[in-house]
Amino acid sequence: MDNDLNVTYFITFAGHVEVDKYRYLYFVMMLTVYILIICSNSTIVYLIWNHQNLHEPMYIFIAALLINSVLFSTGIYPKLLIDFLSDRQIISYSTCLFQLYAYYTLASSEFLLLAAMSYDRYVSICKPLQYQTIMTKTNVNVLLFVAWLVPVCQGVVTVVLSAKKKLCAFTLKGIMCNSTFQTLHCVRSTMLNIYGLVVLVNMVICPTIFVLFTYTRIFIITYRSCREVRRKAAQTCLPHLIVLINFSCLLVYDVLLLRMGTEFPKIVRFIMTLQLLMYHPLFNPIIYGLKMKEIYKHLKIFFRKMF
Repeated sequence: MDNDLNVTYFITFAGHVEVDKYRYLYFVMMLTVYILIICSNSTIVYLIWNHQNLHEPMYIFIAALLINSVLFSTGIYPKLLIDFLSDRQIISYSTCLFQLYAYYTLASSEFLLLAAMSYDRYVSICKPLQYQTIMTKTNVNVLLFVAWLVPVCQGVVTVVLSAKKKLCAFTLKGIMCNSTFQTLHCVRSTMLNIYGLVVLVNMVICPTIFVLFTYTRIFIITYRSCREVRRKAAQTCLPHLIVLINFSCLLVYDVLLLRMGTEFPKIVRFIMTLQLLMYHPLFNPIIYGLKMKEIYKHLKIFFRKMF
């Protein structure tokens, strides 16, 4: 393999654990989870779309977050399912770059969407009289547009910088193209590392600090109010906070994997990656479907009609 133009690079995945022995078990398990992810997230999105009383900014942001989860999973699961039924787990160089791009773009969008949701809750609880004038349909659309556009633009730069680097290795330690892709480069790119840290600050750290700040303000203000106000604030804010903490903890592993050069046993890498791919996309519809009162009410009616 050389670095000439029009040459397709095939990168073998070394992150699978005894794939030959458990390939059909892996396939059935991952296919089942993928179907559950699509069905559970799509059901909540359908309910929000179909019921007029859910056409509020808070629920629109929830729908956007769930759509983001489906897109995130779709960028990874089809390739994984093919891997489990194949004798060799390989991926073309261009497909690997696309998966890397989709992975970090959609992960970044999740943090920005959670930040937009926290801002909506802050305005609703702390500035209720100004809510209708601040959270207009236009402003909501702008927040959604920014949450998806900014990561898309930043992701392009990451992929372009990665594509220009020469490869000296062709075996990935993981089961998909994520931060481990940079370990294939002959020389670690200082520019790519610096840019990656800038993106990390912009897309992860700043939104997380913003969410924590807004929710802290909310809890301080509601603490001084009556019990009913505190209960309502907790009911709407805690699900968002739980989702943020859950996703942040899973991505910490991904950062450690490359930035700190931390080595993990193969089985640990495999389990942690599956946590990110399986647990989180299923966690979102469960937490919002059960903890958001209005969505839960429509969900019960929906299942009664179905069964």
